[in-house]
Amino acid sequence: MPAPPPPPSASIPSRLPAPTPTPVPNHPAAPAPRISGEISVPKNAKVLYTEVGYASWYGPGFQKRNAANGQPYDMNAMTAAHRTLPLSTIARVTDVKTGDSVLVRITDRGPFVGDRIIDLSRAAARRLSVFQKGVALVRIEVLETPAPIKEGGRWCVQIGAFADASDASHLKDKLSRRYRTAKVLQFTSPVGGDWLRIRVADDDKKRAQEVMQETHTDAGVYLVRLD
Repeated sequence: MPAPPPPPSASIPSRLPAPTPTPVPNHPAAPAPRISGEISVPKNAKVLYTEVGYASWYGPGFQKRNAANGQPYDMNAMTAAHRTLPLSTIARVTDVKTGDSVLVRITDRGPFVGDRIIDLSRAAARRLSVFQKGVALVRIEVLETPAPIKEGGRWCVQIGAFADASDASHLKDKLSRRYRTAKVLQFTSPVGGDWLRIRVADDDKKRAQEVMQETHTDAGVYLVRLD
């Protein structure tokens, strides 16, 4: 049975050109990809933060492109994308229906779909029902984090995806005129669609929250931690 495609994913897109695909020989008994970057934590690790919501997964379209932590994304590593948890956070993700769990490291930002809270790598999704179903209800439990979750940090507002690049450009011009101290960037996802990112002065969380609340578009508006 062929592997299911990932659901529509919107982790922070890369502005690098799409790599040229490498032909893969059609071997029926090809070995499964090696899972790298296995994670371990002390057995007595305390849960620092809990969140429940829907998980999806992302993979081929982002493979080897730089993730939010500046390193190439590896869909065969135990990683995940989350919009607000500090980068390098280690979390346990549990499939609410099956009780199966995986440990992942937060290395990327996303998902930018309203009803999802985490985008798993393909390797992590394979351990849960997320891989076959595309989306599953999960519980996230943070076990280690390099920075406070609810305080500090550098923040921005992410808007998109826009199917029409001209719609993104129009909103970019409007936001640039409204927020003269902010930087409004427009870029294209490797899987399609244009995005905007608003960098407010000093990457201040409170100011980013205000901008998010003041911005209205059907494309989706998200508060995102940069660090």
